[in-house]
Amino acid sequence: MRPLEDVRIVSLEQYGAGPFGSMHLAELGAQIIKIEDPSVDGDVGRTVPPYATDGDSLFFQSFNRDKSSITLDIRTDEGRGVFEDLVREADAVYSNLRGDVPEKLRIRYDDLKDVNPRIVCCSLTGFGMTGPRSKEPGYDYVLQALGGWMSLTGEPGGAPQKTGLSLVDYCGGYVAAISLLSGIHAARRDGIGTDCDLSLYDTAISLLTYPGTWHLTAGYEPARTRQSAHPSLVPFQAFEAADGWLVIGCAKEKFWQRLTEVIGRPDLAADERFKTFADRDRHRAELLPELEGILRTRTVADWLEPLYAASIPCAPINDVAAAMTEPHTVQRDLIASTEHPAFGTVRTLRSAVRVGPPGADRAPTRPAPAMGADTDRILRDLGYTDEAIAELHEAGVLGKG
Repeated sequence: MRPLEDVRIVSLEQYGAGPFGSMHLAELGAQIIKIEDPSVDGDVGRTVPPYATDGDSLFFQSFNRDKSSITLDIRTDEGRGVFEDLVREADAVYSNLRGDVPEKLRIRYDDLKDVNPRIVCCSLTGFGMTGPRSKEPGYDYVLQALGGWMSLTGEPGGAPQKTGLSLVDYCGGYVAAISLLSGIHAARRDGIGTDCDLSLYDTAISLLTYPGTWHLTAGYEPARTRQSAHPSLVPFQAFEAADGWLVIGCAKEKFWQRLTEVIGRPDLAADERFKTFADRDRHRAELLPELEGILRTRTVADWLEPLYAASIPCAPINDVAAAMTEPHTVQRDLIASTEHPAFGTVRTLRSAVRVGPPGADRAPTRPAPAMGADTDRILRDLGYTDEAIAELHEAGVLGKG
């Protein structure tokens, strides 16, 4: 058995952040029953271009593997009845909607505790259920701007940049998954469920970590750094070689000592200006041009060999294609393959979350479901007869029959 096979989650999720969080739980065995509103053609992620066809997309496949889909309009009386039947058999109700929507849809703990007193109602919203922005929609790009991230990303003097990936969304998904599992643990222990009021805004602000601490405590003013340099550890940044780029990170003094040997400049280690991290930070304008000039004289591969041999943290700056074929990616079994009627073999990225000994086989995965593919099966499991299901279809509660 996978570790979460006894966990059932009813999910009202959409787009990226919410589905990303629950997909990790699904891969660990949790039953994710994804409710999709038939009146709006389900999860908007199904239509994200450029690879979209017939109510599905490779974007959707990236976030919804191993789940079940039921079409259901919970705003109708009949749909609400089905929803509450699902809640009775579930551990959690999970959503990522605007902060005021859980109250409107009546999916908070106070709304559902009489149906299931152990239910955990986990809401990942843009800004949370409280505060002046609680009714605003929240998207990764907006949160990276508001949370200060874009002021730290990019080259000094250039335009502010977002990170290449939607990291607020994805980290928010991880936050939701951790909170949801914690809530289920407490509910099973105490017999009482709860709300989990989570937000992408909280996620973005909390991830400012030590620059935020430095600013709040010591008045530090964070700023963008040249070539993605660490704000205080020198050298720790991207360097240009003769044929590309690599990262070298001297996160400990011993790595700096070794680097000076690798590049044939042990005199730099003995130079009083460059003795310690603090010294090199003060004199980075003198040191970095020296290092950059040396590193441009050889190829990335020529540098990596002695750097690896000296156990100095380093890496080539791969493109996505190189990252996907990196031997370590293959050895760690990070790519899942599933078959899809429209896209053929779909190769997606597996969860980084693992439970089991090193090298243990991963559980097989299923493609993300077609919209409503599991509706009738799930209702039958709840005890609905074929006649009752047909009536719900006829009423439009489940979408088209």
